[in-house]
Amino acid sequence: MLKRLATWSGSALLVGLALAAHAGIPTDQVKGATDQVLKTLQDPALKSPDKTAERRKQLRTIVDQVFDWQETGKRALARHWQTLKPEQRQEFSALFADLVERSYVGKIEAYSGEKVAYVGDTIEGDQATVKTKLITKSGTEIPLDYRMQKEGDRWRVYDVLIEGVSLVGNYRTQFNKIIQQSSYDELVKKMKTKQDELVFVEGPGQKGGQKTTP
Repeated sequence: MLKRLATWSGSALLVGLALAAHAGIPTDQVKGATDQVLKTLQDPALKSPDKTAERRKQLRTIVDQVFDWQETGKRALARHWQTLKPEQRQEFSALFADLVERSYVGKIEAYSGEKVAYVGDTIEGDQATVKTKLITKSGTEIPLDYRMQKEGDRWRVYDVLIEGVSLVGNYRTQFNKIIQQSSYDELVKKMKTKQDELVFVEGPGQKGGQKTTP
């Protein structure tokens, strides 16, 4: 299941490919981000290899607009979040966002015509869930649910469930194990090492992790 989770996480970050009908506001905001992603992927001016860095920068900017990385990081750390100072929380949120985006941006770019059918959304106060199904070219349907929280006049994603498995829950298990066996500092060290590995694969000039949470 964890292998399947990793496989479809890129599609989760793609945030759905529109077959929406009778959608509520949370779904509308998901679809708005989707349209921007597709426009970037289909832009002829960004398709050449020398435009990879620019294309990925644009994709990450769009993802940052729809994902609440501080809330995602908070839920991934669970009780350990409460032990962090404000500056540590900011550092962790930026590092976590950078790692997730670097890990799955290639899968976003590998989009090849998969579709997402919107099942509907449910809203309870400032919490919402947008239920969708990823439809592969072979006709296989993969449930993808987006958990969202309202901030002001917009909704932002803080977790994705892929076939019922929480992306945040998966990271929470990994993070808690490292902290319990070693320390929070060791977790950050491992995350930075992984970040450097991903930057090396992408090439020079791709260092990130400096974003701040709106």
